[in-house]
Amino acid sequence: MANKENPLQKRNADERQVRCLNLSQFRAMNEGGKKQLDCYHVVFSDTYELWPGATENFDPHAFDTAINDDVRCLVNHDPAKVLGRTKAGTLQLSVDNYGMKGVTDINEDDTEATNLHARVLRGDVSQCSIGFDILDEEFTQNPDGSVHWLIKSVKLYEVSIVTFPAYEKTEAHAREARQAEVNRRFKESMKERTNKWH
Repeated sequence: MANKENPLQKRNADERQVRCLNLSQFRAMNEGGKKQLDCYHVVFSDTYELWPGATENFDPHAFDTAINDDVRCLVNHDPAKVLGRTKAGTLQLSVDNYGMKGVTDINEDDTEATNLHARVLRGDVSQCSIGFDILDEEFTQNPDGSVHWLIKSVKLYEVSIVTFPAYEKTEAHAREARQAEVNRRFKESMKERTNKWH
Protein backbone atom coordinates (compact mmCIF):
# COMPACT_ATOMS: atom_id res chain seq x y z
CA MET A 1 0.00 0.00 0.00
CA ALA A 2 1.52 3.30 -1.12
CA ASN A 3 1.79 6.00 1.52
CA LYS A 4 -0.01 9.21 0.70
CA GLU A 5 1.98 12.41 1.08
CA ASN A 6 1.41 13.95 4.47
CA PRO A 7 -0.44 17.27 3.89
CA LEU A 8 1.79 18.81 6.59
CA GLN A 9 4.84 18.14 4.42
CA LYS A 10 4.26 21.15 2.16
CA ARG A 11 3.40 24.27 4.10
CA ASN A 12 1.46 27.16 2.60
CA ALA A 13 4.03 29.35 0.83
CA ASP A 14 1.60 32.30 0.83
CA GLU A 15 1.35 32.30 4.62
CA ARG A 16 3.64 34.81 6.35
CA GLN A 17 5.57 33.08 9.13
CA VAL A 18 6.31 34.63 12.51
CA ARG A 19 8.63 33.19 15.18
CA CYS A 20 9.26 34.57 18.65
CA LEU A 21 12.51 33.82 20.42
CA ASN A 22 13.75 34.15 23.97
CA LEU A 23 17.12 35.76 23.55
CA SER A 24 19.94 35.19 25.96
CA GLN A 25 22.23 37.36 23.84
CA PHE A 26 20.10 40.48 23.60
CA ARG A 27 21.57 43.73 24.86
CA ALA A 28 21.31 47.46 24.72
CA MET A 29 24.65 49.14 24.07
CA ASN A 30 26.20 52.57 23.94
CA GLU A 31 28.86 52.16 21.25
CA GLY A 32 30.96 55.28 20.66
CA GLY A 33 28.21 57.43 22.14
CA LYS A 34 25.60 55.78 19.90
CA LYS A 35 22.75 53.77 21.40
CA GLN A 36 22.20 50.39 19.78
CA LEU A 37 20.23 47.17 20.21
CA ASP A 38 22.38 44.12 19.51
CA CYS A 39 21.04 40.57 19.34
CA TYR A 40 20.96 37.27 17.52
CA HIS A 41 17.50 37.13 15.98
CA VAL A 42 17.99 33.46 15.04
CA VAL A 43 20.28 30.83 16.58
CA PHE A 44 20.93 27.98 14.16
CA SER A 45 21.45 25.33 16.84
CA ASP A 46 18.08 26.07 18.47
CA THR A 47 15.09 23.86 17.72
CA TYR A 48 11.77 25.69 17.71
CA GLU A 49 8.73 23.71 18.93
CA LEU A 50 5.63 24.55 16.90
CA TRP A 51 3.51 22.18 19.02
CA PRO A 52 4.24 18.87 20.78
CA GLY A 53 5.66 16.49 18.19
CA ALA A 54 6.35 19.20 15.59
CA THR A 55 9.64 21.11 15.47
CA GLU A 56 11.74 23.15 13.09
CA ASN A 57 15.10 24.82 12.89
CA PHE A 58 16.94 27.10 10.50
CA ASP A 59 19.71 25.92 8.22
CA PRO A 60 22.90 28.02 8.67
CA HIS A 61 22.48 29.26 5.08
CA ALA A 62 18.76 30.12 5.32
CA PHE A 63 19.46 33.86 5.60
CA ASP A 64 22.47 34.14 3.26
CA THR A 65 20.58 36.22 0.67
CA ALA A 66 17.69 37.37 2.89
CA ILE A 67 19.87 39.78 4.88
CA ASN A 68 20.54 41.73 1.66
CA ASP A 69 16.84 42.55 1.27
CA ASP A 70 15.14 45.71 2.54
CA VAL A 71 14.41 44.56 6.11
CA ARG A 72 12.91 46.62 8.95
CA CYS A 73 13.33 46.36 12.70
CA LEU A 74 9.91 47.01 14.27
CA VAL A 75 8.34 47.24 17.71
CA ASN A 76 5.78 44.46 18.26
CA HIS A 77 5.39 43.87 14.48
CA ASP A 78 3.88 47.34 14.11
CA PRO A 79 4.89 48.83 10.71
CA ALA A 80 4.22 52.31 12.11
CA LYS A 81 6.97 51.80 14.71
CA VAL A 82 10.21 51.43 12.77
CA LEU A 83 13.41 51.27 14.80
CA GLY A 84 15.79 50.69 11.90
CA ARG A 85 16.02 49.64 8.27
CA THR A 86 18.76 47.92 6.28
CA LYS A 87 18.22 50.19 3.26
CA ALA A 88 18.80 53.24 5.48
CA GLY A 89 21.88 51.69 7.10
CA THR A 90 20.27 51.91 10.56
CA LEU A 91 19.84 48.11 10.81
CA GLN A 92 22.82 45.90 10.07
CA LEU A 93 22.17 42.17 9.61
CA SER A 94 24.90 39.54 9.43
CA VAL A 95 25.24 35.76 9.52
CA ASP A 96 27.93 33.75 11.29
CA ASN A 97 28.22 30.14 12.45
CA TYR A 98 26.09 30.89 15.50
CA GLY A 99 23.10 32.60 13.91
CA MET A 100 21.63 35.66 12.20
CA LYS A 101 22.59 38.82 14.06
CA GLY A 102 21.17 42.32 13.96
CA VAL A 103 22.45 45.65 15.24
CA THR A 104 19.91 48.48 15.27
CA ASP A 105 20.97 52.10 15.71
CA ILE A 106 18.60 53.94 18.05
CA ASN A 107 17.28 57.29 16.83
CA GLU A 108 17.92 59.70 19.74
CA ASP A 109 15.13 61.95 18.42
CA ASP A 110 12.60 59.11 18.67
CA THR A 111 11.28 58.96 22.24
CA GLU A 112 9.73 55.52 21.74
CA ALA A 113 13.04 54.12 20.48
CA THR A 114 15.07 55.56 23.37
CA ASN A 115 12.46 54.33 25.87
CA LEU A 116 12.65 50.84 24.37
CA HIS A 117 16.46 50.94 24.58
CA ALA A 118 16.14 51.75 28.31
CA ARG A 119 13.65 48.86 28.80
CA VAL A 120 16.02 46.40 27.15
CA LEU A 121 18.91 47.78 29.21
CA ARG A 122 16.91 47.10 32.40
CA GLY A 123 15.82 43.65 31.22
CA ASP A 124 12.11 44.51 31.05
CA VAL A 125 12.02 43.57 27.35
CA SER A 126 14.05 40.55 26.26
CA GLN A 127 12.36 38.87 23.30
CA CYS A 128 12.29 39.37 19.59
CA SER A 129 10.40 37.95 16.67
CA ILE A 130 10.98 37.63 12.92
CA GLY A 131 8.53 37.85 10.04
CA PHE A 132 9.40 35.86 6.92
CA ASP A 133 8.22 33.62 4.08
CA ILE A 134 9.57 30.11 3.65
CA LEU A 135 11.15 29.69 0.21
CA ASP A 136 12.66 26.21 0.68
CA GLU A 137 12.53 23.61 3.44
CA GLU A 138 13.17 19.93 4.10
CA PHE A 139 10.50 17.80 5.80
CA THR A 140 11.13 14.73 7.98
CA GLN A 141 8.56 12.44 9.58
CA ASN A 142 9.99 10.21 12.30
CA PRO A 143 8.87 6.65 13.12
CA ASP A 144 7.23 7.92 16.33
CA GLY A 145 4.97 10.20 14.27
CA SER A 146 6.76 13.43 15.16
CA VAL A 147 7.60 15.81 12.32
CA HIS A 148 10.44 18.26 11.71
CA TRP A 149 11.14 20.98 9.16
CA LEU A 150 14.59 22.28 8.30
CA ILE A 151 14.10 25.77 6.85
CA LYS A 152 16.69 26.18 4.11
CA SER A 153 15.81 29.53 2.54
CA VAL A 154 13.62 32.47 3.54
CA LYS A 155 12.41 35.86 2.39
CA LEU A 156 12.90 38.09 5.45
CA TYR A 157 10.60 41.08 5.93
CA GLU A 158 11.18 42.23 9.48
CA VAL A 159 12.69 41.59 12.84
CA SER A 160 10.70 42.85 15.83
CA ILE A 161 11.43 43.62 19.44
CA VAL A 162 8.38 42.29 21.30
CA THR A 163 6.88 42.60 24.76
CA PHE A 164 4.77 39.44 24.58
CA PRO A 165 5.24 36.51 22.18
CA ALA A 166 1.53 36.42 21.33
CA TYR A 167 2.08 35.38 17.72
CA GLU A 168 3.90 32.24 18.82
CA LYS A 169 0.80 30.75 20.46
CA THR A 170 -1.55 31.80 17.67
CA GLU A 171 0.68 30.24 15.03
CA ALA A 172 1.23 27.04 16.98
CA HIS A 173 -2.44 26.49 17.77
CA ALA A 174 -3.41 26.99 14.14
CA ARG A 175 -0.88 24.40 13.01
CA GLU A 176 -1.79 21.98 15.77
CA ALA A 177 -5.42 22.15 14.63
CA ARG A 178 -4.30 21.36 11.07
CA GLN A 179 -2.30 18.37 12.28
CA ALA A 180 -5.31 17.10 14.27
CA GLU A 181 -7.40 17.31 11.10
CA VAL A 182 -4.73 15.40 9.14
CA ASN A 183 -4.63 12.69 11.82
CA ARG A 184 -8.44 12.43 11.84
CA ARG A 185 -8.58 12.02 8.05
CA PHE A 186 -5.80 9.45 8.12
CA LYS A 187 -7.62 7.36 10.74
CA GLU A 188 -10.88 7.55 8.76
CA SER A 189 -9.04 6.47 5.60
CA MET A 190 -7.46 3.50 7.39
CA LYS A 191 -10.84 2.51 8.85
CA GLU A 192 -12.46 2.59 5.39
CA ARG A 193 -9.69 0.43 3.93
CA THR A 194 -9.96 -2.06 6.79
CA ASN A 195 -13.72 -2.32 6.26
CA LYS A 196 -13.19 -3.00 2.54
CA TRP A 197 -10.80 -5.85 3.34
CA HIS A 198 -13.35 -7.61 5.61
